[in-house]
Amino acid sequence: MSHRSLHPGRLLPVVAALCATAAGLLALPAHASSHREAPFITTAPKVDGTDLYMFSSYEPGREGYVTLIANYQPLQAPYGGPNYFQMDHNALYEIHIDNDGDAREDLTFQFRFKNKLNNATLPIGGKNVAIPLIQAGQVTDVKSPSLNVSESYTVDVVRGHRRTGSRAAVTNAVGGSATFDKPVDNIGTKTIPDYAGYAAKHVYTVAIPGCNMPGKLFVGQRKEAFAVNLGTIFDLVNAPVSVITNPALINAAPNTIDDANVTSLALEVHKSCLTKGSDPVIGAWTTASLRQGRLLDPTPRQGLQTSEVAGGAWTQVSRLGMPLVNEVVIGLPDKDRFNGSRPKDDGQFADYVTHPTLPALLEIALGLPNIAPKNLPRTDLVTTFLTGIKGVNQPAAPTPSEMLRLNTGTPPTPEAMQNRLGLAGGDAAGYPNGRRPKDDTVDISLVAVMGGLCMLNGDNNALGLGADCKPANVPLGATSLKLHDAVDQAVVPLLPKFPYLFTPTPGAQ
Repeated sequence: MSHRSLHPGRLLPVVAALCATAAGLLALPAHASSHREAPFITTAPKVDGTDLYMFSSYEPGREGYVTLIANYQPLQAPYGGPNYFQMDHNALYEIHIDNDGDAREDLTFQFRFKNKLNNATLPIGGKNVAIPLIQAGQVTDVKSPSLNVSESYTVDVVRGHRRTGSRAAVTNAVGGSATFDKPVDNIGTKTIPDYAGYAAKHVYTVAIPGCNMPGKLFVGQRKEAFAVNLGTIFDLVNAPVSVITNPALINAAPNTIDDANVTSLALEVHKSCLTKGSDPVIGAWTTASLRQGRLLDPTPRQGLQTSEVAGGAWTQVSRLGMPLVNEVVIGLPDKDRFNGSRPKDDGQFADYVTHPTLPALLEIALGLPNIAPKNLPRTDLVTTFLTGIKGVNQPAAPTPSEMLRLNTGTPPTPEAMQNRLGLAGGDAAGYPNGRRPKDDTVDISLVAVMGGLCMLNGDNNALGLGADCKPANVPLGATSLKLHDAVDQAVVPLLPKFPYLFTPTPGAQ
């Protein structure tokens, strides 16, 4: 097939036909995402969701606001040139909000990206020749003329079903534009001497349709805020039991992804625009979708990302709510299925929560037989992760489903007073009541899966788990409250205000 015959105008009908032919195969749940946690998503890192944060804003003067941060493109090396980590212009990135507990989206923020090649050239021997880099000089401002590639994006608000609901554009409060500029990644200090100042110029005050309170918006590269002893954990917890059960050693090991970056989609929205009626609890999850059909051009035209033409219906390939669920809860055969699913259909995954395998795997990994809790089915985990905890973050009429839940009526804890163990550490505004960047979700999840929350619940029902923990046969005893991965989430640098996640690590100092 010739280059000429693959022009997009001729390809779109072919893509449509291809999608129709493939419809039978794609009727199964779509393949799909979180730090490379599922087989398919390892092939599509641009749409791999890594973390979702949702918390009551603790920046002074922003009381009443909720911050939503969805991170994509895991484990970005700061020296990832020359093309770095542009977002996929053929993808649809979404943050969904359920505000009535029925496990269906009531509000969706949809992000679409456009990457423009500016055709920078240099005169070489009388000819203007295209340069091989995405920058031709120093970058200090929005729409810098030195940028050879510029990224922009739009954000739509959809009310009701994410595909058929009513849609309207988020706009810049200054000038009313519906298109926003995304900062280029942190190439290095010679290209961008003051990246923090440069990125701050891309924080927008925005008008959100249907909301009478202005919000804030930022999309761009950030330093990875998730701290984890990644290699050690997946090497059958290759650490001495004496270390990972000693609270004095919570910072004994280096954060193995400390120099990595991610791309953040950050919104700050007033809670009155997210909640429904008198119920202060909202649930959230983030997804990414691709078109069903894709045709590759063996002789791409000149320009950016001309190697493929995509068409057909949106197909979800990434899903993330609570952290670590697909990595360490969902069984390997269902990981892609989970990433292509919606919360309303989570009954199909119930056994992974009520009868989790992770405690038994920890018995094998740590060489400690019979430490797995025996209070099966694990209704304490169902309450904590699928319905929310009554009196903490459970909606008035909960439908069991996996998502991050936040009680917007719980006052935020000032940054300096936040406990890294969140609710388990006595901090009512912490995980699993939403999730803040400082919450040590690895340690909290280890404690929860080994029955530690039942022990903290105690006879006075301190966490509202009640009968979910009776009988709480937790052989580890008090040790289950001390489990950790030897990496301290609380020492990760953060910003004191929106967008909260820190300036990304530069490619060169």
